[in-house]
Amino acid sequence: MGRDRVNNFEFIDETHRQMRDGGLFLVAARKNGKPNAMTIGWGLIGTMWRKPFFTVAVRLSRHTQKLMEESDEFTVCLPAKGMEEALEICGTMSGRDIDKFNELNLTASKGFQVDAPYIAECPVHYECRVAYKTELRPGQLIEELERDAYPGGNYHVLYFGQILGVYAEKDVAEKLSY
Repeated sequence: MGRDRVNNFEFIDETHRQMRDGGLFLVAARKNGKPNAMTIGWGLIGTMWRKPFFTVAVRLSRHTQKLMEESDEFTVCLPAKGMEEALEICGTMSGRDIDKFNELNLTASKGFQVDAPYIAECPVHYECRVAYKTELRPGQLIEELERDAYPGGNYHVLYFGQILGVYAEKDVAEKLSY
């Protein structure tokens, strides 16, 4: 199925809805290496430095965080209807232990503007280049948020990904769960 480039913010409402309700796929790969997908439920889309950005939060303990450090690109993919099991597995299993693409029969397709792959079964994907990152540290958040989000430590690195392109399949409305 072909993909068209769309406006960077065309799917912002659906992206926010899916991020809150079941999650999105974040895909990263080593340079010339195998990809890994993880489920994300925290992120921001907007404008920064006069450019479109997708900021993702990846915990220091995650395998994907190591991949993000080795590459300066990533994709964020909106799952199609029926991908709930893949979201569950990508959110609970580590890429250190299993090849999620192989186990879940997911297809890694090369991005149009980035080397990071996207999941072909997902009807919409964002292609991003890391422009800035910052590691959250103890004491930087207000006490209530820190207590709620980081009771045992294990902080996030925030990756500010400049959106280089957003791509959608022609029949996207049939595949997303609006």
